[in-house]
Amino acid sequence: LHCAACHSAPLRDSAPRTAAPIRVAHLGAEGGDADGFDALRRDFKRRNPGYDVEWRDALDGFEAVERHVVAFIQSGVSTARVIDRGLWWTGTEPSLTTGDVVLLRPGEQFTAKSALSAVVFTVPDPFPLDLPTFVRPDWDERITDTPGGCAEETGAYRRILLTWLETVGPYVYRALNCHRVRINDSFSHYHPLQGGFDEFYLVQMVQPGAVLYTSDGTRRIEDPSAVTRADAPRLFEKHSLEVGDLVYLPRGTVHRGFGGVLSQIITAPGFRPGAEIGVDHHLRAINERLGLTGEDALPYREASASGAVVK
Repeated sequence: LHCAACHSAPLRDSAPRTAAPIRVAHLGAEGGDADGFDALRRDFKRRNPGYDVEWRDALDGFEAVERHVVAFIQSGVSTARVIDRGLWWTGTEPSLTTGDVVLLRPGEQFTAKSALSAVVFTVPDPFPLDLPTFVRPDWDERITDTPGGCAEETGAYRRILLTWLETVGPYVYRALNCHRVRINDSFSHYHPLQGGFDEFYLVQMVQPGAVLYTSDGTRRIEDPSAVTRADAPRLFEKHSLEVGDLVYLPRGTVHRGFGGVLSQIITAPGFRPGAEIGVDHHLRAINERLGLTGEDALPYREASASGAVVK
């Protein structure tokens, strides 16, 4: 079933030829940052036909009407059940909480005894038959720590919930992938405009001082000899992170998490192998050529700066 699922979803690449600015919705703020979320949602839908994203801050029930739905529980604790068209019950009532994911097929209804908050994605492709209704990274014995990507250190907390390849995790689905990961010092990278994917950080825990570095100057970074001292201070933005932030990183955006953030990393479409293009070696080269040190230096990860890294 896994192998059949790997090839059932068509590959999409409807991304524009130029990168878009990142969007941040502060969902943990009082009122939920409706304006920030509306801008994020508008950009995401425009760049990804067939997808949608909603924020439900008091969710005790909803139905997947015509398309499949992936809901990321962000806060609250509640037992829940899923019923198929009011007639058939899944037979389990897990106590859902932050980090858990609910997959609904058309006609299925979700109910919770107490209100939860969730980021809810509508996706264009049907789920394989073997995907469960509830994916719980801290309670599913098939989901274990898998260091890699943005958390390579031994013992890293990195739980893969929905994956592109069956060799990486148990639940294969290509229209949307996700992993829950604690990021202390990720490598600087981007996902290409062609053959890549858009990415979200849904921040669920954060250490004081944790940040996300981003840059839309990918072309300049990849041509280190052309970067001037005047260019360098404008290459990166530094974003302080808070619990409840939903960060939208369109294809082509260089990004690096640093300082301790626990996040759901969500990609649309799936996390294609070979579509993480590292740039730390370029950043190191810029610093060395321009003599940038201390606070003037561009941020990069030393462990991935000795040469080109593609994952």
